[in-house]
This record gives sequence, structure tokens and C-alpha cells, in this order.
Amino acid sequence: MNAGKSTTLLQSAHNYRERGLRPLLFTPQLDTRAGKGQIASRIGLTAEAHAFSPADDLFKLTDAQETIDCVLVDEAQFLSRAQVYQLGEIADRLNTPVLAYGLRTDFQGNLFEGSRHLLAWADKLVEIKTICHCGSKATMVLRTDEKGTVLREGAQVEIGGNERYVSVCRKHFKEGMANPQPGDLPI
Repeated sequence: MNAGKSTTLLQSAHNYRERGLRPLLFTPQLDTRAGKGQIASRIGLTAEAHAFSPADDLFKLTDAQETIDCVLVDEAQFLSRAQVYQLGEIADRLNTPVLAYGLRTDFQGNLFEGSRHLLAWADKLVEIKTICHCGSKATMVLRTDEKGTVLREGAQVEIGGNERYVSVCRKHFKEGMANPQPGDLPI
């Protein structure tokens, strides 16, 4: 959250287009904050993207295109294991660069499915940094309700932005998760 992942993705897409190349952008169908099939950054940049569902085969969707010079995936934490594998196939069999941008963990400190498999199978990992309110590197997120109360329970996926999530360092994540029960802690 708040690290500029979507901004970086949109800048990459711009750089490819500026050189006459064709990037293919993917965004999860469930994230409709900017509209279906739209990637938007907090600083106002936007682009159209293919909205994918968990059932979509990203390799087939990419291979069906006439010419693709790069695949860019926003909110990659929502990829399935099969889709992460398909991205590897795009890189390996189609010789097309794939850049996937997303969160590592959810509001409870657990890995998302897509993130878990990207961490295991990616050729290169680059962390885009943001900061906690204390000035330390933020590596975690807390989910809050409309009053700002930290929530410890709920579905793993709940789409939202600054109104629902706060980027924090590990220390403040643990403080926000004050007095967790044994089942609350990530394994």
C-alpha cells in the first residue's frame, strides 16, 4: 500500500509504448475501484487493462495477441497458483518479459496465494518501499473500519485503499494486532 506499485507499472507501460512497443496490462476483475479493466494510481495516472478472473489462462490470453512485447500485472497478489505458473510460461516459452506488482501479505500478516507463488518462482524480486507513520520502512498493512479501529478478523480479500488500509512497519503491525490469540498469528 502507498508504495507506488501501480504508478511504476503505468510508467513501465508508458515507456514501452513510447518506444513503439506493445505492453499487455492485466488487472484482477474483482478490483473495480477505478472501473472494470482500469488500472489507476493515487497520483492520477490511468490505463486500460484486461480484467482477468481466477479462471482465466493468462498464457492463452497473451499468446492469442498479435504482438506483445511485455506483460504487466497489477494487484498480482490476487493471481492463482496456476496463473503465476502461466506467467512463467509467458516468460519462458514466449520470451516475453513479465512484471507483476502486488502486495506480499494481507492485513493479518499472511501471504496471498499469488504472492506466495511469485516469491517462490520469480526470477527477480524488487521491493518498492514506502514508510510507516514513524518513518521506518513499512512492510505490513493494517485493515481499519470507518472509525479507524484496527480489524483483526475478516475475509482475506476486501478491496480498498487508504480508507481501509494503513501501511506500517512490523513493530506497529504487531502493536495494531495487540493481544492476538494463538490462532490469530500467521504460521
